[in-house]
Amino acid sequence: MNLFTVLKRVDFKNILKGVFIGLSRPHFILPTIKATKDCISVSTKNYGKLHHKNGPANAFRHAFWNYLISKRCFKWQNNEEVVLDWAKKVSDWHEDSFPNKKLPREMDLHNNEVGRFIFEQNIEKSEQEVVELLKKMALESTKIDESSVLSEYKNRMVHILEQ
Repeated sequence: MNLFTVLKRVDFKNILKGVFIGLSRPHFILPTIKATKDCISVSTKNYGKLHHKNGPANAFRHAFWNYLISKRCFKWQNNEEVVLDWAKKVSDWHEDSFPNKKLPREMDLHNNEVGRFIFEQNIEKSEQEVVELLKKMALESTKIDESSVLSEYKNRMVHILEQ
């Protein structure tokens, strides 16, 4: 899927918001795009198409995406707070621009936050080591429903569907 096809699905307000986010840190745009492509590739390699569902593979993809954006941008600006803020802005923008139902959205935002936490705790580790850690966490992720309180699962992955 090319960029134009993706952007056709985004309303004008969110396109402008995305442009302003990008202009705030233009040196992070290319590492973020590369991180996104690599995240999809690694997720597909490890889970096939399951990472497009709302199960543990999806939890892995969201956490790995936020970890990878943070890790790749950290090479350009050696400041944890700045890269974590960037990863949050980008992934929050994505959730706003490609709306989801309430529970899947909350799950995605939660798993995005887990990925940023994993970056903070594992800055010195290689990407492959973190892939293995996140795969293990995905196996241990908790199934949630509408009555779940996500704050009870801080720093742990959650999912909706079984795989």
